[in-house]
Amino acid sequence: MLLAAAMMAGVLAMGGPVKGQVAFEFRVNFAPPELPVYEQPICPGDGYIWTPGYWAWDDQDGDYYWVPGTWVLAPEPGYLWTPGYWGWNDSAYVFYPGYWGPVVGFYGGINYGFGYFGHGYEGGRWDGGHFYYNRAVNRIDERQIRNVYNTPVQYRNENRVSFNGGRGGIEARPSQQEEAAARERHMGPVAAQQQHINAARGDRSLRASENHGRPPVAATPRAGSFSGGGVEAARSGGNYNPPANRGGNAGGNARTDRPPSARNDNGGNRPTYTHPNEVPKHDRPQPPTSSGNPKADQKYQQQQEKMYQKQNQEHQKLQQKQDQEHQRAAQKQANDAQKQQMEQRHQQQTQQMEQRHTQQQQQNQRQAPQPKQQPPHGGGEPHH
Repeated sequence: MLLAAAMMAGVLAMGGPVKGQVAFEFRVNFAPPELPVYEQPICPGDGYIWTPGYWAWDDQDGDYYWVPGTWVLAPEPGYLWTPGYWGWNDSAYVFYPGYWGPVVGFYGGINYGFGYFGHGYEGGRWDGGHFYYNRAVNRIDERQIRNVYNTPVQYRNENRVSFNGGRGGIEARPSQQEEAAARERHMGPVAAQQQHINAARGDRSLRASENHGRPPVAATPRAGSFSGGGVEAARSGGNYNPPANRGGNAGGNARTDRPPSARNDNGGNRPTYTHPNEVPKHDRPQPPTSSGNPKADQKYQQQQEKMYQKQNQEHQKLQQKQDQEHQRAAQKQANDAQKQQMEQRHQQQTQQMEQRHTQQQQQNQRQAPQPKQQPPHGGGEPHH
């Protein structure tokens, strides 16, 4: 079962970001709700890894929303999921996204349950290219999945606090092994997880202001599937009520902005991404402001959409290429120096692609149709 949170910030965190941690996404000046209690759906098949639910942030609405826990196929054998977490940092709560890697890193000491009890993962292990499930903490149908074992786990800290540091937060710091994991080769959420997050963001019933910390869809057997058999509702949750001045479209003065390291500006704190799937997805182009020329506006919108589709395809192709190189390196048992050289090359490829995409977007914006100048009305002598 799942396990938390207090409201509002107060003192400086005991935790903080891990060296090498993926750049955080948002800064919010009030705490996320406590984690709801829910049942885990039965594992749908061999090779699926449990990814626990968490509270994400929508900066447009100024509201937390629940991303249901779900089973996700590991991107490659040997990879485990490090959950994301909220942490108190410099007068605000910031979110550090989760990632896939050969070792589970620091996730704030948060007790997400189902094997993620604050440090490491006790829900299963890889052996000979197969994932073996600990049935003591997972719901497994042993008629379908034979790779199981039973190791009872003692719950060390049964609370539902959903953030690290600050007033009422978890006071946990990363171990040396967890710090090292953040510096190892890893990749961000796979495509199925991104779709899962997007679907959760678009579901109004998952907004904390709507469900008051008790989401109707707390966990799903497969990513993106929010209805049907196996979907679990929260059994309980906190009596959460967001502050009235929480920012976003809700109004008010709460600080709910992207930090400089996550903005598309030319600041020196821009995050460094190694792989395309770690890069925040480009926003889909919005219809341009009317210029008074419908044909020109339509043509410009089509150009924007074409660029958006092409850039997404380039992301996917480069990610596929890098994934194939990772697989070949694993097959050839590449040494640490060779792996490091490969990661440096991947980082350079990803950064060059993003720079090119930014330049294309800027150039496209400069080509936007301009509103027609209206002739002045009155105030002058007519021309003959």
